[in-house]
Amino acid sequence: MTTKPESHTLAAPGATLAYDVRGELGHADADHPVLLLIGSPMDAVGFTTLASHLTDRVVVTYDPRGTGRSVRSDDKGALTPDQHAEDLRQLIEALGVGAVDVFASSGGAVNGLALVARHPGLVRTLVAHEPPAVRTVPDHEQAWAAVQGIHRTYQSQGMGPAMAKFIALTMQKGPLPDGYADAPGPDPAGFGLPAEDDGSRDDALLGQNLLGCCGYRPDFAALAAAPTRIVIAVGKESEGELASRAGLAIAERLGTSPEVFPSHHGGFLGGEYGQHGEPEPFATKLREVLETT
Repeated sequence: MTTKPESHTLAAPGATLAYDVRGELGHADADHPVLLLIGSPMDAVGFTTLASHLTDRVVVTYDPRGTGRSVRSDDKGALTPDQHAEDLRQLIEALGVGAVDVFASSGGAVNGLALVARHPGLVRTLVAHEPPAVRTVPDHEQAWAAVQGIHRTYQSQGMGPAMAKFIALTMQKGPLPDGYADAPGPDPAGFGLPAEDDGSRDDALLGQNLLGCCGYRPDFAALAAAPTRIVIAVGKESEGELASRAGLAIAERLGTSPEVFPSHHGGFLGGEYGQHGEPEPFATKLREVLETT
């Protein structure tokens, strides 16, 4: 099956969504449905290497609204997982292939949970990899306060100082101590980030998706009632990190055991953003999970 993507656009309320199809949609079947790979705010580029190892499937990737090629025509304010879920609904319906399998990572995993809660008939299996819904962890008060503090820093100081705080939070191992949100952030220069404020406030992560994604409360009743098989995945090297801990908490609420994937939070990456995981064994694990019934 070809891995060369064919690019398409889809008109959605307030945005034009760009997506790519690898393979022939007509070749998908009940045993190997279309596989949709989603991130947020990461765009389709981040799945380039992973898709190259999944040539036994028709693979679809897309750019969430406000990222990559998916241009917003609305007010460009903050987005919610429910809004992304409606974009995903339109995309899946436009494919015209019935229910799809979904591998969703990070903010995409949060959006995937929202999609299944709202439109369960569209997804056969959801593999939600490290969804950073921080209000699910035992130390949720400290975690949510830290996220809100990052947003306040972004509004008052700009991208560099806020992103430095965000990176530090994602790297923090174990429960957050009391007062974590009030501690000074690290020097942006230590992460190669600018300290000066350029005045913009429309960053896809910090300005558009941070609060909606991290503050999302999954509808566990709707998820439990869905016919969708929901698999929560965490990275082997991510143990103790906030996104991994949120994944474990969600799996516990769903009454399931998480699947441990190779590498870390970006374990599927093959250098797309200068970061490397273990994409080939990651793809092997994903295939095993999808083929388990």
